[in-house]
Amino acid sequence: MRRLLVATTLILAATGGAAVAQDATMSFFVTSAGSGKGADLGGLQGADAHCASLAEAAGVKGKTWHAYLSTSDTDAKDRIGKGPWFNAKGEKIADDVASLHSDANKLTKQTALNEKGEVINGRGDTPNRHDILTGSKPDGTRIADQTCGDWTMSGAEGAAMMGHSDRTGLDDSAAAKSWNSSHASRGGCSQEALKGTGGDGLFYCFAAE
Repeated sequence: MRRLLVATTLILAATGGAAVAQDATMSFFVTSAGSGKGADLGGLQGADAHCASLAEAAGVKGKTWHAYLSTSDTDAKDRIGKGPWFNAKGEKIADDVASLHSDANKLTKQTALNEKGEVINGRGDTPNRHDILTGSKPDGTRIADQTCGDWTMSGAEGAAMMGHSDRTGLDDSAAAKSWNSSHASRGGCSQEALKGTGGDGLFYCFAAE
């Protein structure tokens, strides 16, 4: 039976020492499965609906879920609300948009969990699934020609920028360790193309409200 750990925690406010409630139920996850059609997610609307469906199946309700995906006219960083965000085990990922896109975020292989609280296979695992669709630069802004037709393409054409959920790549470069902007897909936008470099059509979901 699935359990969501840590429903609500109390923290001390920065001023006055007053106790304030902070919702630590899951507000961030990596999808346990993609659309099955490569980078064709049904656009942002389809991706958001997939996030909501997975979260509800995991027992988290009452939140508005948005996929962390950029398009030709949308930046991923502007879709995800203000934070803070917590994974399925109640571990804080980041306080806000700025910290998420800085070295202050807490994203690692052990914290970038799916909605079931499971670790995503990374480099060295079989199969490797660490390539996460984003279409974004490291700062969360769009790369217009690397969104697989704004997440509607699943053929040999196009490309998608992806990050590494385990923060591990072929070397120690910043790109190899980037959670949101490591490299583009090779060979198109199909499921086979995404699997070819260590992916599975997965993406990040954040509770925007």
